[in-house]
Amino acid sequence: MEPGLIWVLGGLLLLVAELALPGIYLLWVGLAAIGTGLLLLVTVPSLEMATALFLALLGGGIWLSLRLRRGRRPAPQLNTPGSGLVGRMGLLLPLGEASAGPGLRVRIGDSEWQARLPRDLKVPEVATRVRVEAVDGTTLIVRPE
Repeated sequence: MEPGLIWVLGGLLLLVAELALPGIYLLWVGLAAIGTGLLLLVTVPSLEMATALFLALLGGGIWLSLRLRRGRRPAPQLNTPGSGLVGRMGLLLPLGEASAGPGLRVRIGDSEWQARLPRDLKVPEVATRVRVEAVDGTTLIVRPE
């Protein structure tokens, strides 16, 4: 059997194994083996050249995957307070009416959050409708509507 075909078949087997055991590790080895096999079908280099070609293709594939992965890492938005609260309306509770803890509290839906007004605003005496502008840790920064 032709050495190039052996490389291509080995690479295809690695790609099938990647489907069975996903993790992206066998993908680059399989693609490098297929590339080596295709080049071996065109030319007839020595065993050392074929091995060097395989290692170069494998290294290039891993470098490319790391380069592409680094560029598209979004900030995590899952399970962070700001992911669903910014822009929502709530009720700023007067200081004596909050059910837990000192300071300002805002009720959004069925839960209460610590709140803070921008520095240029005074704390209202009565319950006021507010809009969440930002989140600082677990404290909501709100502005009256």
